[in-house]
Amino acid sequence: MIRRTVPQKTISKESSLSGVGLHTGENVKLTFKPAPSNTGLVFIREDVDGDNSIEAHIKYISDTDRGTNLDNGTLRIHTSEHVLAALTGLGVDNCYICLDGAEVPIMDGSSKFFIEAIENAKIVEQNALREEFFPNEKISFECEDTGSKISIIPNEVYSLDTKVNYDTEVLGVQTATLNNISDFKDEISSARTFSFLHELETLLENGLIKGGDLNNAIVYVDKPLANSNMDRLKKAFNKDSISVKENGILDNLSLHYPNEAARHKLLDVIGDLALIGIKIRGKVIAEKPGHSINAKFAQKVSKVIKSDRKNILPKINFGKKPLMDSNQIMDVIPHRPPFLLIDEVLELSNSHVIGLRRVEETESWVRGHFPSAPVMPGVLQVEFMAQAGGVLVLNTVPDPENYLTFFMKMDKCKFKNPVVPGDTLICKLELISPIRRGIIHMYGHTFVGDEIMSEGEFMAKIVKKD
Repeated sequence: MIRRTVPQKTISKESSLSGVGLHTGENVKLTFKPAPSNTGLVFIREDVDGDNSIEAHIKYISDTDRGTNLDNGTLRIHTSEHVLAALTGLGVDNCYICLDGAEVPIMDGSSKFFIEAIENAKIVEQNALREEFFPNEKISFECEDTGSKISIIPNEVYSLDTKVNYDTEVLGVQTATLNNISDFKDEISSARTFSFLHELETLLENGLIKGGDLNNAIVYVDKPLANSNMDRLKKAFNKDSISVKENGILDNLSLHYPNEAARHKLLDVIGDLALIGIKIRGKVIAEKPGHSINAKFAQKVSKVIKSDRKNILPKINFGKKPLMDSNQIMDVIPHRPPFLLIDEVLELSNSHVIGLRRVEETESWVRGHFPSAPVMPGVLQVEFMAQAGGVLVLNTVPDPENYLTFFMKMDKCKFKNPVVPGDTLICKLELISPIRRGIIHMYGHTFVGDEIMSEGEFMAKIVKKD
């Protein structure tokens, strides 16, 4: 299910860094810039005139060869995953990622330098609430050809387990765990990308990794290194000497962690799943992950989320005692019969309320609002939702009897099906933004059975009685 949870976050000011693109070899400047609420993460190609933005979203994935690349038909972004992992790890919801080239700089092959730049920009809260996806059941994807598989199971926090198995002496089976996304900076962000020597040689032969350096990737030597190959690598990387360490790593790098490869794969999973476009809460378990399966899994989760958005009907147990009856409701809001339109409160939290109204044959409007075919006026449906919203906002003060709520605005109201006597009308309202200075901004739906009757966006304020 989708829940609105905590305030969204962006950065307070611009922050830049520069580096070389791993595959293009071009120097690139990247600048993080603040973005309004509900913008999401958006790449901006500042070297391109006109429409130069591309949303960080799975619908724009063009290929996953040596990185996750985006293309909207006009613009292309190479190797998006490390910077997206950094933004996700720090809980940033809205940000413009501005580039003066097509490729995100590789830096040292990790997310560490992006983390530093984002923190230098100071993360700040925004007025709108964050939407997060909480899976109700396990979601899985498996590739039979590679043996790769990835899944997510219900969990109140975003956590990840990864397992890699390369079946080599130098790099066999490794695992990595992140118990909470809040630990990303300290436990995962500095894990660098890696490659095997035979892959490196192939890439060099095909004119790729033009920005490659033995200091921005760990190279595992999985086969004997001939002198001729050693000389070619010296020339390619402009090194006077190249050696193989006892742990099987090329040149002079020291591992940050014994399981750095598995940690980096976990980093990649976070960056790739950021392309779902909504924060997730759940435990991700990935075995032999890679950009391709990560992207396919993200697409599957996205379909579940899309379906979940359509299935907004609250699950009601009518045999359960209500949270509040009409007498208890009148202790909270000032409305009284015949204009008390909410009979019961079924659910109530800091961000949502579910209310119930039994539409009776004795309603005063029945005789006058189409006597031969009575239909509940839309304004009364709106008032029903407004009163439920009043319960929601007055629930936030210790003495609700000393306050009144007043409508400020209604917008986007739609009436889809008629409500008639005999119907049991359910309303569900959720906060669009946190309650601030007594102002509540919410979106509501009404239902009869599994049909949406009406919906709308509302704003109200709470005022203390004289």
